[in-house]
Parts: sequence; C-alpha cells; structure tokens
Amino acid sequence: TFPSLLRSARHVFCQLSSLNNAKVAVLGASGGIGQPLSLLLKNSPLVGELSLFDIAHTPGVAADLSHIETRAHVTGYMGPDQLNAALKGCDVVVIPAGVPRKPGMTRDDLFNTNATIVATLADAVARNCPEAMICIIANPVNSTIPITSEVMKKYGVYNPNRVFGVTTLDIVRANAFVAELKGLDPARVNVPVIGGHAGKTIIPLISQATPKVEFPADQLSALTARIQDAGTEVVKAKAGAGSATLSMAYAGARFTFSVLDAMNGKEGVVECAYVRSEETECKYFSTPLLLGKHGIEKNLGLGKLSAFEENLVADAIGELKGSIKKGEDFVANMK
Repeated sequence: TFPSLLRSARHVFCQLSSLNNAKVAVLGASGGIGQPLSLLLKNSPLVGELSLFDIAHTPGVAADLSHIETRAHVTGYMGPDQLNAALKGCDVVVIPAGVPRKPGMTRDDLFNTNATIVATLADAVARNCPEAMICIIANPVNSTIPITSEVMKKYGVYNPNRVFGVTTLDIVRANAFVAELKGLDPARVNVPVIGGHAGKTIIPLISQATPKVEFPADQLSALTARIQDAGTEVVKAKAGAGSATLSMAYAGARFTFSVLDAMNGKEGVVECAYVRSEETECKYFSTPLLLGKHGIEKNLGLGKLSAFEENLVADAIGELKGSIKKGEDFVANMK
C-alpha cells in the first residue's frame, strides 16, 4: 500500500541521513598514515564531518581535502590549543598519531614516545567526547590500548565496548597473502587473525579461513611467519623512509567504515580488533567481534583452533601480558 511504501521510504531516508552525518576525528592527520586515511574517509558517504588534528601541517591537509567533491565537511586543527575543539561532538576518533618504526626497531621501541602521545590524546577524548568510538592505530597497540583504557578510567568514562586496537592490517595482509598463494580473489578471502598486533602475538587462523584453504605444514609455517613479520617487510623495503602507511590507511579506513556501518544499524558486521576481553587469561586480546550501534555487541571468541594455532596462542600469552602491564604501569606512574 502507498502509506506503507511512504513509511519505508521515510525509514530509509532517516537511516541515510543519520548515516551521512557521522563526525569523525583523525588525530595525527598530517602523518604518513593520517593523510591517506583522511583521504579515504573524505571519500566515504558515511562521513558528514571530518575533523583533522595534528601538531603541524593540518591547515594545509584540510584545505587540500576540502576541494574534493564529496559531502564530508573538513576542518583542520593544529597544536595542543586546538585539540579540544577538534574533538567536540565526535562520534568516532581514529588515532594514527605517533612516530613510525625505522629499520632494526621493534614496535616496542616506539613505546616511550608513543605512550605519551596516546595518553595525552586519550585524556582529551575523555574530556571532550567520552562516548565516541576510539580506534587506536598508534603502535605498540598491545600497550596503547591498555593506556587508553586506564586514562578513560581516571575520568570515570571507560566503556570497554568502545575502545578498539585496530589490527585490521593483519587481516588484510593475511587475506592478500592467502589469495596470492591459492590464486583466489582477495576480496572473497577472509582470514581471522587473533591475539595482538606485534610479532608472535599476531595469530592468523588459517584453519578458519573462508573459503576453506589447506597448506602443507612447512608452507603454513612460512605463511604464518610472513603475516607476523609483514610490517618489518615494509619497514625494510622503505629503507629508513618509514613503515606501512598506505596499507595501514586502507585497513584503518576499512575498520572505521565497519564501526560506522554498525552504528547506523547495519547487521552482521564482524571485524577482529584488540579489545578488553575475557576470552583468554590476557586482559586484552583480539578476536572477531560482532559490532553494533554501541560498539561491541558480542565477542565471538577464538572459535575452534587447530593444534598448530593452539601452540601459537600459548606462545603469545607471555609477551601480551608483559605489553599490557607495561601500558597499565605507564598510566599508573604518570605525573
């Protein structure tokens, strides 16, 4: 009937209008990840307002992006004095800020610099948009998520369902590498990756891949190692000019779009992310998550693991616990 058609049209329109009005902040928007990430976000119909913050160059990046013929309204904010303004009313905050790895560095070598940066930014989020979804890209993610959580707790605004360590690049890489080995379309491959986001804490669950794939033991071992060390592969190839920025920007955008889709009521949105967790003996652990309007709707857990994968999990626990404690201690000892 016509009235019901009208009602469903109105419903779709209301959904679309909320869909297109999300305010997203990128903290660290002038950097190697921040610029391509901001470009991808500007290109999306899901974003109504794009708030770009960094300690330098943001007015230029914002002016440049503002000329693109998409509807997201772009504003640039520069320096500590403008951080509060950048965050007012944000629905989602993505944090790629921090220093990148150079050859010979581990993600943990970034700790002191990036821990301070993330704690400062989390403090501002807690004060200006405590309800926002927080997506942390800044490494070492295994520690920067505990840092963010502890800072939010200090303000009494911590919601574990809204704080995400973005591990999506591990999934994206696993999908690309498996597709390459098997001659599949990478867009159709989905490999869950659990654990953390550094070295041996990165645990690809090849046994749970869709479509189903099988590898002989030596190839499986080499593939797992390549996924775990893929970041270092890029750091070496860039020979001192930085770390993975373009693939990270793609993965960060993919995760942000999933969060926005779920906030807009899309059902069945699943992404892996490093979050507060009861799935293992680690306080934080990445597993597939069903996302919803308020962040994590359901932690889907580790699922059924092969013996090889169970060993990888057992091997990762000690390092993860250490990284988590390091992050928590950092906030406890902050002046």
